[in-house]
Amino acid sequence: MNRIDLSDRVLLRLVAAAVLVLTVYFALLPALPQAFRLPGSAPLHIAGVIGSSLLLVSVAFVAAKRSGRGGPPPAWFVAHAVCAVAGFALVAAHSAGRLRHAPALLLLALVALAALGVWARVRLSRRLAATFATRRALLDPPAPQARGSLAALIAEKEALLRRLDPGAREATFSPTLGHWLRAPALAYRYARLARAEAGVIGTRQAAGLALGYWRAVHIALAWLFVAGLVVHIVTVTFFAGYVAGGGEVYWWHLAAW
Repeated sequence: MNRIDLSDRVLLRLVAAAVLVLTVYFALLPALPQAFRLPGSAPLHIAGVIGSSLLLVSVAFVAAKRSGRGGPPPAWFVAHAVCAVAGFALVAAHSAGRLRHAPALLLLALVALAALGVWARVRLSRRLAATFATRRALLDPPAPQARGSLAALIAEKEALLRRLDPGAREATFSPTLGHWLRAPALAYRYARLARAEAGVIGTRQAAGLALGYWRAVHIALAWLFVAGLVVHIVTVTFFAGYVAGGGEVYWWHLAAW
């Protein structure tokens, strides 16, 4: 079977192309028609809607990966990466260079999110691959004083798993989206036990700071962007008068409160 993949070189070329297009766009911005210098104008409004929709493909990527029913994960990752680059370019163009206003914080979060994602894919992935060959602490038996704690945690996980998913095996089980939807309390308790088990083993410490925490930072930035995007959409759609600050409301809206 041919595996769908996105090489580091192709990813870097996509990012470079997006940066080049934006650089040319912002350089020519003063000479462009006024519609391309107002974030809420018809063409830039459409660019913002399309760009935001492409960025939300990442949410679908998480759902597909966690549910296990969305098809091959590599295909979803390719869609996630390509749509993220295209969405970033469109959202940046939508800003029209207005970086002294509150929505610019969304763009900063997006830049940090994209930079972290590219760095993790291009550089950190190599360190992850090397970790299993060089970090014996991840594979060595636990210290004698930790074995009692591990035994108690595993026993508690097995008892909880019989209620959460009776047919699953504790050694390979991880809560999916379906488990979180059907039994959120049980899934949370199991995930908490799994984190405690990893803490006793010292997984994060053995892997290092970058490998241990980059994903948590990436997810936090993503949810920060999504929350900010929702606030931005609600305010410009229903509180257009407040956003305009007494000026002209020239963008599409439903209410000018």
